[in-house]
Amino acid sequence: MKPGSPVTPPDRPRSGAFKDFVRLSGKVRPHLPLLLLALFAMAMVAIFTSAFTLMVKPLMDDVLIRSSSSASYAVPDFISRALALFERSGLGHGNTSLPVLLLLATIFFFKCVFAYLATFFMVSLGQRVVLELRNDLFAHLLDQSTRFFTRHQTGRLLSRVTNDVERIQTAVSEVVGDLIREGLTLIGLLAVIFFWDWKLACIAILIVPFALFPLVNLGRKLRRGSASSQERLADITHLLTEMIGGHRIVKAFAMEGFEKEKFGYATERLYLINLRNTRLVALSSPVMEFVGALAGCLIIFYGNTQIQAGTMSVGQFSSFLAALLLMYAPLKRLSRVNATIQQALAAASRVFDLLDTHMEIVESPDAFELGKIKGTVRFKNVSFSYDHHPILRNINVSVERGEVLAIVGLSGAGKSTLVNLLPRLYDVSDGEVQIDGIDVRRVTLPSLRSQIGIVTQETILFNDTVANNIAYGLKSVSSSAIEAAGRAAHAHDFIAALPNGYDTVLGEKGQTLSAGQRQRLSIARVLLKDPPILILDEATSALDTESELMVQRAIANLMANRTTLVIAHRLSTVRRADKIVVLDGGEIIEWGTHEDLLNRNGTYSKLYDLQFSEADASVYGSRQRRSRSLTWREA
Repeated sequence: MKPGSPVTPPDRPRSGAFKDFVRLSGKVRPHLPLLLLALFAMAMVAIFTSAFTLMVKPLMDDVLIRSSSSASYAVPDFISRALALFERSGLGHGNTSLPVLLLLATIFFFKCVFAYLATFFMVSLGQRVVLELRNDLFAHLLDQSTRFFTRHQTGRLLSRVTNDVERIQTAVSEVVGDLIREGLTLIGLLAVIFFWDWKLACIAILIVPFALFPLVNLGRKLRRGSASSQERLADITHLLTEMIGGHRIVKAFAMEGFEKEKFGYATERLYLINLRNTRLVALSSPVMEFVGALAGCLIIFYGNTQIQAGTMSVGQFSSFLAALLLMYAPLKRLSRVNATIQQALAAASRVFDLLDTHMEIVESPDAFELGKIKGTVRFKNVSFSYDHHPILRNINVSVERGEVLAIVGLSGAGKSTLVNLLPRLYDVSDGEVQIDGIDVRRVTLPSLRSQIGIVTQETILFNDTVANNIAYGLKSVSSSAIEAAGRAAHAHDFIAALPNGYDTVLGEKGQTLSAGQRQRLSIARVLLKDPPILILDEATSALDTESELMVQRAIANLMANRTTLVIAHRLSTVRRADKIVVLDGGEIIEWGTHEDLLNRNGTYSKLYDLQFSEADASVYGSRQRRSRSLTWREA
């Protein structure tokens, strides 16, 4: 197997670059005033750039050459008036060159001012569009079901929100700015060359299509290459995320070499794609330069004949040539803009793909708020399939208020899937999940989930203070209430020993704490939330004996007067449950109390006996060992 084989193939590409462009333009529409300010500033840059080229004529004829015949060749009226204004002000003092030079300096000053404003407005516009896109993506991800996150690689999702959106920002703030500014500048410069000699201008324009044809072809190839590059970058992000999260396993199995080879294979693929894209980008400028050089030779030859014939002054031709040469930079930037636009459209396609992802868990149009509940839970004829693969089949079980339902079975039996249907992390394929006789799909999601507390094997803590982690999801919680929850969860002592107590920042995932300490903080969080329904999903399976003792005591406080669904790997923790159901292959094969199931000598009894050694049985006796097992009820 190749080192890169774990990298999944790219998603199916979307079609319709024009639709993506129109949709992206829609993101700009709310910021139209900012765009109009940028357009005005860019138009002024184009005007002052064109004015500079017109000033080349008096600069050459009246200042440098001082041709006696130059007066016969007119300049635009607004240039003549500006020069006359400087002369009347007395700044020249008889020196005819000074008004020309002062006007040139004034033109350059205002051009620089408006160039700054244009850049500032366009970058601000790009930042605002990116701000909204990132927020939209984050909100959309939060609204997705658990199934969505099992289907999509973390690295690919991160790449959408970071790398792809960054390319879109470049397109909006820089590329669109260049496109408009350079486009307006080209229009102004074209007006200048047509003003001086329309025949010569036509010769220059006729050469442009020969340069554009190869650029269009290069653009198509570059868009495809950019999409592939972004996919490979997403693969690298995914591999990096996996390595950081699983570095302990990598080291424990001495797999550093394999991971390096796998990562190297992925980066090599990205390198080859980027190298091909670089060749395409690098080819666009030489094409423009070659065509421009040919055009320049033809134009200089023709201009020389006009000067020799006396139909054009040196100043006029110099102004024409200056405008033509200044057109080169905008044309070159526009040729590069095409490449960046193709990359941005590929990124926009991927971003809109994600935004268009169908949300599986949605509220019904007539959903209502779930008020105060008693806490009765019922699974009625519940079936669930994952990608057409049956996971649960015809589940029927109910739990009354304050009762404890334990769900046991081998790995893959569907235990976690069953309890995840209650807060609608998944939706049933058939049947109903009810709370107090109400189908959970009929109520709003926030009101449903506010009634349920969940403690899982994998404790999730945030890079925040202990207090904020305990009070997560709640507003206006007093310090005394947070401390009371910490005490009830048997967490206060170790919290008080932290450097800043409840104000200590835990760091990423709370890795500075032990597993038992993290679990007790999770329990404190649910205690403070005080929900009527509780889900314990393998809450103690990963703990050592001492940690489990403390957590069991915290769980005993947590379960008091609550409807509780317990998934337990250690069957000794469920012996006091009011009901126990045994799942196998997604079906309930046994149910009853602990003693009932043991006396049947069925699957539950066999699973229970497998968890104790013959040594324990010989010393204490099988049933005696069972009776002395510590449970959350006894703790």
